[in-house]
Amino acid sequence: MGEVYKAKDTRLERVVAVKILPGHLPPSHETRQRFEREAKTISQLSHPHICSLYDVGNQDGVEYLVMEYLEGETLADRLARGPLPLEQAIRFGVEIADALGRAHRQGIVHRDLKPGNVMLTKSGVKLLDFGLAKAVASGGPPSGLTALPTVAGRPNLTQEGTILGTLQYMAPEQLEGRESDGRADIFALGAVFYEMATGQKAFMGSSQASLTSAILRDEPKPISQAQPMTPPALDHVVKTCLAKDPEDRWQSAHDVASELKWIAEEGSQAGVPAPVLSRRKSRERLAWIAAAVFLVAAAAFALLFARVRQEKPHPSPIHALVRVPEKAPFDIVAVPELSPDGKSIVWSGSDAGSLQTPPLWVRSLSSDDAHPLAGTERAMYAFWSPDSRSIGFFADHKMKRVDLAGGAPVTLCDIADVGRGGAWSPQGVIIFSGARAGPLYRISATGGSPEPLTKLDSKRGDTTHRWPQFLPDGRHFLYLASPNVSEKRVVFVASLDGRENRPLPLAPDLPLPASESGHPSRTEAIANAAYASGHILFVQKSTLYARTFDAAKAEVKGPAVVAAENVGSGYSVIRSMFSVSQNDELIYVEEPSDFDSRVEWIDRQGRLSPALSESAIYSDVQFSPNGKQLALSIEDRRTRQTDIWTIDLTRDVRTRLTFGPGQSASPVWSPDASRVIYDASRSKIGIFEKASSGVGPEKVLIETEGEATPTSWSSDGRFVLYGFWNRTEGTNYDVWVLPVSPLGKPFPYLRATADEAEACFSPDGKHVAYSSTESGRPEIYVQSFPAGAGKWQISTQGGSSPRWRKDGRELFFLGDDGRIYAVPVRGDESFEAGTPRPAFESGVKVSGYDVAPDGQRFIKWTPVVDQAHLPQRLVVHWPAFIKR
Repeated sequence: MGEVYKAKDTRLERVVAVKILPGHLPPSHETRQRFEREAKTISQLSHPHICSLYDVGNQDGVEYLVMEYLEGETLADRLARGPLPLEQAIRFGVEIADALGRAHRQGIVHRDLKPGNVMLTKSGVKLLDFGLAKAVASGGPPSGLTALPTVAGRPNLTQEGTILGTLQYMAPEQLEGRESDGRADIFALGAVFYEMATGQKAFMGSSQASLTSAILRDEPKPISQAQPMTPPALDHVVKTCLAKDPEDRWQSAHDVASELKWIAEEGSQAGVPAPVLSRRKSRERLAWIAAAVFLVAAAAFALLFARVRQEKPHPSPIHALVRVPEKAPFDIVAVPELSPDGKSIVWSGSDAGSLQTPPLWVRSLSSDDAHPLAGTERAMYAFWSPDSRSIGFFADHKMKRVDLAGGAPVTLCDIADVGRGGAWSPQGVIIFSGARAGPLYRISATGGSPEPLTKLDSKRGDTTHRWPQFLPDGRHFLYLASPNVSEKRVVFVASLDGRENRPLPLAPDLPLPASESGHPSRTEAIANAAYASGHILFVQKSTLYARTFDAAKAEVKGPAVVAAENVGSGYSVIRSMFSVSQNDELIYVEEPSDFDSRVEWIDRQGRLSPALSESAIYSDVQFSPNGKQLALSIEDRRTRQTDIWTIDLTRDVRTRLTFGPGQSASPVWSPDASRVIYDASRSKIGIFEKASSGVGPEKVLIETEGEATPTSWSSDGRFVLYGFWNRTEGTNYDVWVLPVSPLGKPFPYLRATADEAEACFSPDGKHVAYSSTESGRPEIYVQSFPAGAGKWQISTQGGSSPRWRKDGRELFFLGDDGRIYAVPVRGDESFEAGTPRPAFESGVKVSGYDVAPDGQRFIKWTPVVDQAHLPQRLVVHWPAFIKR
């Protein structure tokens, strides 16, 4: 009933399987319904051992499914060569049971489980053809219990209107036309497992009638009769699966998987009666005596080997340059993450024209092949599972996981903001930072509700815990605790049970930076730390250090030794750009030697032209109200300190407004252009003000406990809007109002469970445009000011960074595709908005921009790092470099 074609998805550059209704079948409502039901059923399932559905549609009257392409063979093909080794049969049985368990929890029953619907791949089994039998089984005769086969060339494939080929695996209640549930799949699983272990079908017959009779009345011979080394407990598991009455079977696939796992762990003694076990123990005593003799000899050999090894030189470290493929440049805040086995790396990609929708890219270190992972658009900060088969990541205010074997990403939980790192233990626990500010949380690797794991220390002034990493025992972990004052950042070691949580003195013997007062102050670690190969690694002043680390006691020992130099930093995210595997491999990204920003004009025809004469690291560019000046942030290449400057566009004169120490960013002009406000991190944290001429001291408008970013100043000069991370339970990034003329107490304007940000006053001060994630992704909204008179959604396909034209007749924003959109608006007595359209027809994409007062030109800035000058350095056997 189905035809399957091998095809290539040219958009995502991957091989897929396309399944269609064949032309030789007359079109009917029933066949189309079956096809649609199969698609809907598969779309609800995401599991590493279930074949994934990528797409469904109709092309020129042909219904089709686009599915995961699997390399391997069916279990039916494999069984044609004989039974499977017992260990392999048990492993496959566990994987099938796990897949069925996921389906049953979703309310889906397979009802056509058979060897022909099980694929054997390098990553394990994959179940095919889910859901169709369930959709057509109710109330019909047995002949309706067929599926659309996805395996070509089998001589006993099910044909329309027959049950030959699937009858051997049907439960008695199915054959009798009674209502069936997931326990019918458990019966089929028992029959499939029996065949895997013995190479023979559980039930045989020379005709449909005799085969049906055997299933309804006979008991198959125990597996142990065909395979004498079979653990007795396995006979019990299979016999219970094949019970005639559903009430006598295992009641869930999870129970079957648990029993099989127990048998795999206990080995041949699983379920052995006491007398037999006693005889085996007698034999085992002799074996232990022989083993003791062997161990004495082995110990002597080991001692000799150790002496010889000590006399040999350590392996030489190997340095290699890992170039980024042209088609897959990485985001400048991303770190290439080595898999635990050291065979692959994963990183967040970056569109050359836009940083808004990067996917994850994976590359094997044994080849030049790099490919994107489908469904990981907007992904950030990936982390590996301990077996190197899956990847966790953050996207769209969710934490997700994706299996490299195939399938769509699975959402594990919602997160408050933008995640800042995760770690995955061998015991299936994930710890993560779910926001730019806040503690760490823990969750099961299968998903659920996150539980708080750490607590911010108010005495230290902590604002964020991030970049966790598990130690080898899977119970202790490292993390970075960062307050507002960077000199107080420190790496902690903690335990999952909460009994341990203490700082690690990583860098007491290193040169110490000067504090604001000019006196030396201790800096434990400027960013993340990692454990590997008996060492703990951390970066200070672009130098990667390693210290011997006793993982059992969680203590550092010995001096810090240089492991690498000129290691880059993940800009603004407090992370050094290095990663280590548990296989003596290190990868790091060098600090760019020539990092710059491209600042350009764009007119309404989409034509580009240079905007600023001097090269620098620019950001946060904003026009003055008359359009004759710019206020912007400029980062010092040497110190990485950011300060506020103004530029007179007419005379090309630059004026520096702020002077360190600390960081200053996000300038906003006053309505008369005489002053500029900005956020700054000094001895005080908050919003500051200074004359735009640069003359006179800066003034503190408000001190805050966390990140506060000014975004707009009302045209009457009375109010300033600013974004603020609110730690109050139930709210995230909010918009607040600061009265400035006269200076008053701030109050919330937008405060909800979603993120509201980038708020800006309309020219008449009656409305505020802002971005909000209330729909699940950032969109642009307009609301009256003060709030209460009305609210309107402007964008429908994603949006950020709203900007008004000075006359209030047009509103601009950035779309998810990186283009600038324009919306005609009217805000007299009642607000009205038109349809968003590209502001210009060229395909220019931007990551940051501002609009001139007349709305006829824009200024855009993009951080530019030449990927050829930002190489990834791979060091194999790096501990040998330390020892030398």
